[in-house]
Amino acid sequence: MGGSEMEFVTVFLRGITLLPGVIQGTEGLFGAKTGEQKKAAALEIVGAAIHIADAVSTKKIADADGFTAGLGQIVDGVVACLNASLWAK
Repeated sequence: MGGSEMEFVTVFLRGITLLPGVIQGTEGLFGAKTGEQKKAAALEIVGAAIHIADAVSTKKIADADGFTAGLGQIVDGVVACLNASLWAK
């Protein structure tokens, strides 16, 4: 991996580490909204942190839809872990 790709991976991993806090925050802000609405909000926040639009335009992300779908699966996984933990109590 070149410097540019490694830089993107670093930004991506930092964005992923934000997910538990972002999910908890969206739950607090959008508690009355549906799960899909909260997921969309979390994806938007993390997507901005990862700079998805810039990564697509600079060809660091070749398949934006696939990337967003994968990120959505990560969000679902983090939500499942949080719901199974003491956090949900």
